[in-house]
Amino acid sequence: MSAAVGERRSVRGGGTVIVTTVASDSHTWNLVFLQLLLEEMGYEVINLGPCVPEELVLTECLRHEPALVVVSSVNGHGHSDGLGLARTLRDHPGLARTPLVIGGKLGVSDAPAVRARQAAALLDAGFDAVFDDGQQEDLRRYLDSARPAPALAGAPAVGTS
Repeated sequence: MSAAVGERRSVRGGGTVIVTTVASDSHTWNLVFLQLLLEEMGYEVINLGPCVPEELVLTECLRHEPALVVVSSVNGHGHSDGLGLARTLRDHPGLARTPLVIGGKLGVSDAPAVRARQAAALLDAGFDAVFDDGQQEDLRRYLDSARPAPALAGAPAVGTS
């Protein structure tokens, strides 16, 4: 059953989750880890694999109507590639409210201020949550919660208290 356009879907209670990388990321172990974590939590997972073009993510999201889309990056281009992906998905009326999260190595800078700006830009582009590299427990808490407000997990300065 699909949610009405404009109705925010809850990720609580399982459902289908699409797991993907950004178009430039060829890593797969992160996707396997996420798939296993999500399946353990009771979700049906569609793993699109590495180097997924934005158009394919869009097509698969429209086809499967996921309860959540999880984007993972290991190559450090998650920020730059994620901006376009979020806008592509959010520009489609059928996906404008589908929960969308991104995590991993989102940039190449270790500077907290740079990483915070990148996370804020990803949230502005349409991601519901941003998880820095190594924050899988924050992702688990996000999935266990009842749709928290958009936030950078683990960093109160970017929209949480």
